[in-house]
Amino acid sequence: MTRRVLVTGGGTGIGKVIAHAFADEGCEVTVAGRRREPLEAAAEGRGMDLRLADVTNEEQVAALFERPYDVVIANAGAGVAAPIEEVSLEEWQRTVTVNMTGTFLTFRAALRAGMERGGRLIAIASTASLQGGAQIPAYAASKHGVLGLVRSVAQNVAKRGITCNAICPGFVDTEMAETAISGLMARYEIPHEKALKMVVGGNPMQRLITPEEVAATAVFLASQGAASVNGHAMSVSGGEI
Repeated sequence: MTRRVLVTGGGTGIGKVIAHAFADEGCEVTVAGRRREPLEAAAEGRGMDLRLADVTNEEQVAALFERPYDVVIANAGAGVAAPIEEVSLEEWQRTVTVNMTGTFLTFRAALRAGMERGGRLIAIASTASLQGGAQIPAYAASKHGVLGLVRSVAQNVAKRGITCNAICPGFVDTEMAETAISGLMARYEIPHEKALKMVVGGNPMQRLITPEEVAATAVFLASQGAASVNGHAMSVSGGEI
């Protein structure tokens, strides 16, 4: 039987590459997000379904689950880079709501819809789930919360033959990383190469993680070979963590 896979934030970046990886595996993939245009571009030529939904909206998330999915990947995320003194309450609440509450609503809806034995819940977390960062207090706090949720849900679903895990990438080669690099270039008036070295400085491999590496990890966690991997924070960071 063809497995049904849902990827939130599936129109761009890591989410799009994960969706493509599962489609290439022969799965029936649905990508969800707030903007139709990137979803259509991601789904083009792949036979994927697309659904408009904001993961912070309880009703919209519930509407995604008209019938159960076999694999649910909570990928939608947001963040702000600034020391705590410069983070507004609005920025804090937005980051926590998208990252943590969005994952909660997605996983809750997946289980309420009747996810069956062999089901997989996967959160795209971050190395910021495992360590703090002076410039990312809101993001790190929210991603620590995601990991706490994953570990708690894993305990709850284990007897049902369902697993719940987190993937914790370092800086991934996406638009988000490029935004961070551009910000450093502007702040310190330095060239792209130097800013890139600053971004990857914590990775012993001294490079950005590829979205394909994150996607391959998701495919593994959804496989039968990972049936006993549960409540795990899988670092994909070149040894940073």
